[in-house]
Amino acid sequence: MDNFEKSDIGLIGLAVMGENLALNMESKGFKVSVYNRTAPGEEGVVGRFLEGRGKGKNFIGAFSIKDLVESVSRPRKIMMMVKAGSPVDELIVQLVPYLSPGDVIIDGGNSDFLDTERRVKEVESLGMYFIGTGISGGEIGALYGPSIMPGGSPAAWPLVKDILQAIAAKLDDGTPCCQWIGPGGSGHFVKTVHNGIEYGDMQLISEAYSLLKNLAGLDNETLARVFDEWNKGELDSYLINITADILRYKEGGTYLLDKILDVAGQKGTGKWSAIAAMDENDPLTLITAAVYARMLSALQDERKKASGLYPYVGIQEETTLSTEEFRMALYASKLVSYAQGFSLLRRTSEHYGWKLDYGTIAMIWRKGCIIRSVFLQKITEAYRKQPELENLLFDDFFRSKIQTSLPAWRKSVSEGVMNGIALPAMSAALSYFDGLKTLHSAANLIQAQRDYFGAHMYERVDWERGKFFHTNWTGEGGQTVSGSYNV
Repeated sequence: MDNFEKSDIGLIGLAVMGENLALNMESKGFKVSVYNRTAPGEEGVVGRFLEGRGKGKNFIGAFSIKDLVESVSRPRKIMMMVKAGSPVDELIVQLVPYLSPGDVIIDGGNSDFLDTERRVKEVESLGMYFIGTGISGGEIGALYGPSIMPGGSPAAWPLVKDILQAIAAKLDDGTPCCQWIGPGGSGHFVKTVHNGIEYGDMQLISEAYSLLKNLAGLDNETLARVFDEWNKGELDSYLINITADILRYKEGGTYLLDKILDVAGQKGTGKWSAIAAMDENDPLTLITAAVYARMLSALQDERKKASGLYPYVGIQEETTLSTEEFRMALYASKLVSYAQGFSLLRRTSEHYGWKLDYGTIAMIWRKGCIIRSVFLQKITEAYRKQPELENLLFDDFFRSKIQTSLPAWRKSVSEGVMNGIALPAMSAALSYFDGLKTLHSAANLIQAQRDYFGAHMYERVDWERGKFFHTNWTGEGGQTVSGSYNV
C-alpha cells in the first residue's frame, strides 16, 4: 500500500470512548485505521462500525494487528482505547513485532501511572516511543473535544501533537485543552488526580443536595432552580449544570432521580488517588472520604439493618440557614478539594522529577473534562503568580474566599451533623482546614504515646528540628530506641 493511501493514525478499541475519538479525529481531517481486539472481523465490531457511524467516512478497517500497523503511515502512531491492566500489556506485545524504531504507542485508557512508568521504559528500550495520556470528557467530550493529558516519551510529543491538539476541546481564545504534561507516567497521574477531584466534587454536590432536601425541605423543582442559580456564579461548572438537569428530569410523570438506587459505583481511579496520597504522605482527606462514601453506599444490606437498629428521628428543628449559606459551604469545601488535589500533584511531581506545570494543568481542565469550571482559571492565575506555591489555600484569592465562607461552612456542617445527615466530604474539608491552620496540634500526645510503648523517640519544641529524644517512661525500660523515625 503506497504511503499516500495510508492513514494518519491507528486506533484500537471501538467501545464508547474509542469510537467517538475515531469519529472526532476523522472530522478534523485525519484518516484513521480502526481495529477492535474482540470480534474484529467484517461481521464483528469493526465491520459494524464501518457500516454504521463510520460509513462513507475516511476510515480504514483493519481485521488484524498486522493489517492495522501496515495501514498507518510512518512514523506510525497507534492509539489504544482498551481496559487498563493486562489488556494494554498484551496489546503492546502483539504490536511490537510489526512496529519500527521511532513509532509511537499511545495508551488513552485510565491506566495506573506506575504501569505507564514501566511501559515507557520498556517500549523505549526497543527503540519506540510510548505515551500514556489521560482523556476526560465522557462520550460527548470524546466526540466533540475532550481534555487530553499526554505524558511519557518526550520525543513522541512532536509526532502526535497536531492530532491530539486538533481533537481536544478549545478555550475561548482557541488554546487547545491538550498540552504536554511531562515524562514517565505523569500524564496518567494527572488524569488520576483529575478523577479524584471529580469524586470529591460529585460527593460534595450530593451532600449539598442532601442538606437542601433533608434539612431545608426543598422539592426537586425548587432544588433544580437553586442549582441553576448556583451555576450562574462562582460554582459555574459542568457538574452543577447537569445536577440541575437531573433534578428536573421526569419519567412517566415522576422524577427519575427519586427512583435511582442510592448505590454509587466506581472504577478505581479515585481509589488510586487515595493510595498515591498515602504513598506520598499527603493528606488527601476529602477525596479519600469521597471514595469511602461510595464504598459505604454500596453496603445496602448493612445500611438497611443499621437504619432499623438506629431509626431516624427526623429533623429536630427547622434550619435557619439560607440556600446562599449552603452554597458558600459547598464552595469552601470545593476550594479545599482542589487544594488537596494540587498538593498531591506537587508532592508526586517532586518525587518523580516530572516538573509539572500546575497552571497549565488547571488550564487544560477548563474545557472538555468532567470537572471543567470557571473556577479553574483562578488556579491558573495562582500558579502563574507563584509557580512554587505549596498549597492553594495560601493564595490570596483562596484565602479571601475561605474567610468569607467560613461562618456559613461551619453552620452548614454543624446543622447537618446535629440532624444526622452524613457529610463525610464537607466535614473532612473543614477538619483539614482547621488542622492545617492549627499551630499547636495534639500530635505531641501521639508522639509521646509512640515513644512510651515503642521507643519511637520524639522531637522537642525547645530544641532544633532533627534532634531526637527517648524517655524511659515507666522506669523499667532501657535506653534502646527504635531504629527509624518516620514523619
